[in-house]
Amino acid sequence: MPELPELDAAVAQIDRLLVGRRLHGVDVAAISVLKTADPPLADLTGHELTGVRRRGKHLLLDLEGVTLVMHLALAGWLRHHAEAPSGPPGPRKGPLALRMVWDDDSALDVTEQGTRKAVALWASTTPEDLETLARLGPEADAVDADDFARLCTGTHSHLKTVLTDQTLLAGIGNAWSDEVLHTARLSPFAAADGLGREGAVHLHAALREVLERAAQGLTGLPLDRIKRAKKALLRVHGRAGEECPVCGTRIAEVSFAERSLQYCPTCQTGGRRLSDRRMDRLLR
Repeated sequence: MPELPELDAAVAQIDRLLVGRRLHGVDVAAISVLKTADPPLADLTGHELTGVRRRGKHLLLDLEGVTLVMHLALAGWLRHHAEAPSGPPGPRKGPLALRMVWDDDSALDVTEQGTRKAVALWASTTPEDLETLARLGPEADAVDADDFARLCTGTHSHLKTVLTDQTLLAGIGNAWSDEVLHTARLSPFAAADGLGREGAVHLHAALREVLERAAQGLTGLPLDRIKRAKKALLRVHGRAGEECPVCGTRIAEVSFAERSLQYCPTCQTGGRRLSDRRMDRLLR
């Protein structure tokens, strides 16, 4: 799922390519993508893109009083065409979710890989009132060490949950939370309220370090290179079985129904491998 660092990089590219352009039209490849009916997308034709920003894992495109709010879900991403493909998109059979065409005949596509289609688009004159945005906690890159420490000491949740629960902290997901916990040398299943203030400040410093490293690696990249560059920056997430870049231990994994987390047993759990119930059943 696209997270804070890559979405910030995408915001910069959309700003460079499209801010100041007027919307020529929006073609929705599947009606399930559109979550609102008022105002109609057809009414936005001719509106200028005055700004683009991020809130949590959402992209917000401001169009003269109306905001398009996009959530790219698990497998969504963006593609820019200097010249829009000819003809409107047909019924949704491939990865295309929707296409925005602009007055310079360029196009911005929202795509989604896989069979599970969950990309969502809202159009609203008051985006802050949309439930998908109203529920969000403070931005992960904006919360200071004191507020982060209070957040940790005020919950019994695991550290992995604190970092990924969007109502507590917005913008970080499965991938970058693995990187933050590895950098902090903390178990994903450690209790947040067990850290104490010093431990929470240490975790906050790791969060800042990882976000800064990600920004350095992604800033300035075109849209079609951001996701690939993200993967290259990840040190533990998605690298089960590879050597930890810090200590050389094999990176381990805990699998869930649809996702998994990766960690280093030596760096993060004192040499102990966390129980992976799915793999444990296979090995019986």
